[in-house]
Amino acid sequence: MYPHFQDAELENWHDFEVESRREIIALLRGIGEKNQLIRMLIKGEADVCVTSILDVDEAAQAVYLDCSIDQDQNRRVLASRQLSFETTLDKVRILFAAENVEATTYEGNPAFKIAIPATLIRLQRREFYRIGTPVSNPVRVLIALPAELGGPTSFPLADISCGGISILDNKMILGNAVGKEYPDCRIDLPEVGAVATALQVRNSLDLTLLNNKSNRRLGCEFRNISRGALATVQRYITKLERERNARIAGLS
Repeated sequence: MYPHFQDAELENWHDFEVESRREIIALLRGIGEKNQLIRMLIKGEADVCVTSILDVDEAAQAVYLDCSIDQDQNRRVLASRQLSFETTLDKVRILFAAENVEATTYEGNPAFKIAIPATLIRLQRREFYRIGTPVSNPVRVLIALPAELGGPTSFPLADISCGGISILDNKMILGNAVGKEYPDCRIDLPEVGAVATALQVRNSLDLTLLNNKSNRRLGCEFRNISRGALATVQRYITKLERERNARIAGLS
């Protein structure tokens, strides 16, 4: 869905997907009101058009965008089957996509019209950075599963960010239901402390390892996490980063 933005920050873009229509409209209107420039990329092309949001018409389910002064570029935009858009709002990176764009007018001037996107991605700066957790001595999260699923069970982490964690579930205990929420989880962060939070599954990926064993990786978002707990997570990420930098310095 976001073919032009395959950078490392978007490896787990489902973690940051916004699906609330009200929130999407509010974000788009905020971008328009602040006259934020938007990078518009045509699928399969390298050049970037710059546009801005003129209006968000909720009743018509439409977003009106500025045209380019380059008529040839406008023709290519209208012929495109998929467009990707990238901008920022209050230091938050916003991405969305459109499959159809129409030529129209807005307040008497030429404009583009796209449908209000069903989803968009909101990447806060603090959530950009995701770091792998140790493999040899894994960080573990304790999830309070019901008795029929074995009761409280701990799972190793694959990585951690200030937005959430990735869990390795090689016994396929948790299922893969996106949106499922697990309350009362506890993450023990070595040398830093324990963190209590609810977790919501945002994406699921089944992996086949080299020894043909299967593993499931669940991307989970922190829910209702306290400010103090988030500060603890940030301290742990900083600790991992320092250790990694020290290793790299030692090898160079």
